[in-house]
Amino acid sequence: MINEVIAKFIEGGHLAKNAVKIEFKKRNTILGIFVQSPDYEDLKSKNFWRIVSETNIKEWKESHDNRLAKIFSGAEFNRITLPKQVAAV
Repeated sequence: MINEVIAKFIEGGHLAKNAVKIEFKKRNTILGIFVQSPDYEDLKSKNFWRIVSETNIKEWKESHDNRLAKIFSGAEFNRITLPKQVAAV
């Protein structure tokens, strides 16, 4: 995906707030939060994105420690969507 499409989606209310489902071309799908770090604009211009995966979201929300995030290439993204909510039983 190109960086403008990714930025439009996440900056529309999902940046550092909501987990999104990220489908990749050649790797497994993940749930994660796109985070805005001091190098956000530089990374965005190169189509790289800092993402906290589902396993680290709780800790990141408490600490906002960007070391919990990994950098992914937007060129490897196939689709970004909101995860489907599981109905409460």
